[in-house]
Amino acid sequence: MDYEFIQVEPRFAPFVALLRLNRPKELNALNLGLMGEIRDALGILDNDEEVRVIILTGNDRAFAAGADIKQMAGKGAIDMLKIDQFSTWDAIRKTKKPIIAAVSGFALGGGCELCMHCDIIIASETAQFGQPEINIGVMPGAGGTQRLTRAVGKVKAMEMVLTGSFISAQEALQWGLINKVVPVELYLDEALKMAVEIASKSPIAVQLAKESVLKSFDSHLQEGLYFERKNFYMLFATEDQKEGMNAFIEKRKAAFSGK
Repeated sequence: MDYEFIQVEPRFAPFVALLRLNRPKELNALNLGLMGEIRDALGILDNDEEVRVIILTGNDRAFAAGADIKQMAGKGAIDMLKIDQFSTWDAIRKTKKPIIAAVSGFALGGGCELCMHCDIIIASETAQFGQPEINIGVMPGAGGTQRLTRAVGKVKAMEMVLTGSFISAQEALQWGLINKVVPVELYLDEALKMAVEIASKSPIAVQLAKESVLKSFDSHLQEGLYFERKNFYMLFATEDQKEGMNAFIEKRKAAFSGK
């Protein structure tokens, strides 16, 4: 497909796709068109059997510096309700394949929330994270108050949300918001390295494992344990489970087929 606001490389590496936000003059501000293209591209990649992991990135200066305020400034509450922009975010959240965010520069507001919709976050030393919506008289609306609190805890989330302050990549790492910090020239390479590692595993097992981890955030412990156990048992109906265990016993590298 041809896109206006993103670039997609479905064969960026074996079984790895790259989705790059591409509004550099606007620091990749998330307008409705861009979000719609992200949703559509992820839907296509999610159904591509040659893709097992997706990398989502921006550029060195900005992952995404927030929502496009110009699109919202003149809107009223009913206007926003009719636009229903969060249905797009809900669709992104339902992506079954793992998404790795490769982040450099600004990841603010909706940009920070988009990172938190991903499963793993690799950041450059220049990355900055924040939810500055309070500075323009609103608050996070795409899950920022919920996912940020689960990641960094109540008091840190309160500080970021109520003051609008940014945190550095090192602080984000220390607080548990991201996975790794590397020099700016290596953040995409590091994300690719992790993507290739995950792509080498059984794609069915990876999908169900991701689903089970996410379930822990929207269920009670007992319900989450039941869901995890069901997916665990289901994997024993796959050829990849037999291949993986036999390869371990035979001391060889497994060749997973996704069946």
